[in-house]
Amino acid sequence: MDPALAFLIAAQRSEIRALEQLRATSDLVRGMSEWVHRLQRERGASNLYLASRGQRFAAQRQQCVQDSEAVERAVRERHFSPAGDPSDTYGGLRLLSRIAQLLHALGELPALRQQIAQRALEPETATRAYSELVAAMLAVVFEAADTAVDPGVSRALVALFNFMQGKELAGQERAAGAAAFAASRFEPAVLQRLVHLVEAQDRCFQVFQEFAEPALRAMWGHVLAGPETGDVQAQRALLHGGGAARTSADAGDRWFEAATRRIDAMRLVEDSATSALVALCDARLVHARTDLADQTRLRASLPAACEGGRALAPVFGSAAPDLVAGAGLGPLLGRSVLDLVQAQAQRLQQMGDELNAAQSALRERKLVERAKGLLMTRRGLSEDAAYRLLRQTAMHQHRRLGEVAEAVLQMGPLIDGL
Repeated sequence: MDPALAFLIAAQRSEIRALEQLRATSDLVRGMSEWVHRLQRERGASNLYLASRGQRFAAQRQQCVQDSEAVERAVRERHFSPAGDPSDTYGGLRLLSRIAQLLHALGELPALRQQIAQRALEPETATRAYSELVAAMLAVVFEAADTAVDPGVSRALVALFNFMQGKELAGQERAAGAAAFAASRFEPAVLQRLVHLVEAQDRCFQVFQEFAEPALRAMWGHVLAGPETGDVQAQRALLHGGGAARTSADAGDRWFEAATRRIDAMRLVEDSATSALVALCDARLVHARTDLADQTRLRASLPAACEGGRALAPVFGSAAPDLVAGAGLGPLLGRSVLDLVQAQAQRLQQMGDELNAAQSALRERKLVERAKGLLMTRRGLSEDAAYRLLRQTAMHQHRRLGEVAEAVLQMGPLIDGL
């Protein structure tokens, strides 16, 4: 068998294995998106329960806990069972490490729920604990997007991750606003935190629209133009505007209900995105397996004289028919092998270009997170303040946020002197 064809077939089989792992990872992401959604509801109900000193939302919180536990059991059974080697299913050191970190963090969830039931935590503390857990879950989605080898799947994962992140920020806004209404405390720091959450949501959804398929962008456009978004904007104005309506007995309920309707509408978009992701992986697998079958049929058609492993003629660039024939293959068969290898080379080049474009958004996010951490450590800023400083600097200098973050990281020790 011709050596080039043998390696081409081996490359196709390797791609199929990678796509199978990507398909399993995408299925995990779909299950985790539902889990995150349930935990977000549980966080909001827990906030109202704690802020009202246990007088309200006790039954709703308990129902949310039961819903979360049901989804958790399903995801654990399907994806986190100890049978077999997880690297065979998911592969990738970073992704497996993120999953391990998530499973470790989940061990704290029962104790958190017990403390909330006993009202042993402040609403802010409970919100932070839930948010850290959701962040660990989103980190798994981030690593899946960052390590995806197929450009189409990578773009879909980048879009999905940013949408899930935006939805998580909307959940944090719901929880923070609910706590403020329930406690009738509207300090400037709380209101500024809510402003930051809205701005951060907008950025996530902008990235989503950049990478999402047209059908998903259209769905999101309907949400933006729909009553769910309008109701939340009206409640935001009430929250920041003050007046008697802000402190009315049902103000917190109206805020929570409006925010929940918007998040539920987001969930429909998210569910469509996760389903489309899995369908895309399935389509890629069908295509790759068809290609492999075609190449296997080509190998079976090689004449016996070519099975000695004689080298193929030069295949990158324009090879003349006589050179192809000179490799020991007939002109027609030689050209078919040549076309296969050239097509594979061109496809790999295109994949590399598309992957670089898709993953640039993820690299920027990493830079921003690291720069925020540096500013928080060196200058004693809160996370919100660090992000605002980066964003304002980017706006004033007319630069991308990632470029400013990279500059901050390069300055390192000089930060103290700013």
